[in-house]
Amino acid sequence: MGSNAFFSFILSVFLLATLASASTFISNDIFQSETSRGRTLLQADQKPCSVMFEYENYSVLTSQCKGPNYPARVCCEAFKQFACPYTEVINDLSTDCAASMFDWIYIYGKYPAGLFYKNCKEGKEGLDCRSVQPHHGHHRLGGHHRRGGHHG
Repeated sequence: MGSNAFFSFILSVFLLATLASASTFISNDIFQSETSRGRTLLQADQKPCSVMFEYENYSVLTSQCKGPNYPARVCCEAFKQFACPYTEVINDLSTDCAASMFDWIYIYGKYPAGLFYKNCKEGKEGLDCRSVQPHHGHHRLGGHHRRGGHHG
């Protein structure tokens, strides 16, 4: 019996460490959703996102990342400030979360195509969110956030 409890403990620690590390980076894979704007056949097989990105507040991004030059460092930091709180959902490529987020970023920000894909690269794991401070103005518009009756 004791070895089963020890094994369960080790497995739990491993799973927690995996979950904690998984949410500290924005995967480079999400940028495929940015470069294939509009809905595709692949997205038809994806589950709907639990976050209603159309109601999110994009001002942390749109107030800092401005044209006509769109400075890469400023835009990427602003993108991380907006997107890092959503790493868990946007990294899940079985959902349409990344595509939905990019659709709404481009609608609200009127950014040139591929702006973040072309300019925001940090390493093989993706964009590092460990140093990103939560943005205090990161509130939802209209109080909607999650699908399925969990508004809040």
